[in-house]
Amino acid sequence: MKRRVLYTATLLLIAMAGWAIPDTSRVALVIIDIQDFYFPGGKSELVNPIPAAQNAAKILEHFRNTQQLVVHVGHNATEGQGFYSLVKPAEGEMVFMKSTVNAFVDTGLLEYLQGQQVSKLVICGMQTHMCVEAAVRAAADLGFKVTLIHDACATKDLKWENETIPAKMVHLSTLATLRNYAKIMSTKEFLGLK
Repeated sequence: MKRRVLYTATLLLIAMAGWAIPDTSRVALVIIDIQDFYFPGGKSELVNPIPAAQNAAKILEHFRNTQQLVVHVGHNATEGQGFYSLVKPAEGEMVFMKSTVNAFVDTGLLEYLQGQQVSKLVICGMQTHMCVEAAVRAAADLGFKVTLIHDACATKDLKWENETIPAKMVHLSTLATLRNYAKIMSTKEFLGLK
């Protein structure tokens, strides 16, 4: 609760003062909720989570090879809360567990990134329309420059009344709105591959 109040107060101060995070050019990769429960046989299986995790693993490898900051965010769950094998945290990489959709609420993530003098975030993860979207919007609102790796994210079909919205449409419509908050790139574009 204390951190939620701090988060809300921080957003209010930013809005009132026009304050922004100083551009230090320090970048961190934030991997959101790439956890076992989203994969085949898991409690909340997504559509095509494996290709998304494979792309996230490529981004993760790049950050590790270039000795840049890596942060893992996971969602507390009763089953399948382990991080998926391709993106398991390595020794020394920070892990924040959350109980809400927003990775910045009640986790210490904001304070950690500020303490590391990070001004730019690269985000990927699951689900595109939930925790990834919340992280991107919050990060941008907090003053971070954000890049979202769209093919290192996955989601699922949604239902509204009698309609089913296919995962691809959920993913694409979320990306369409998030381009107002982040630079959106593919894994190949980010890594400079053709």
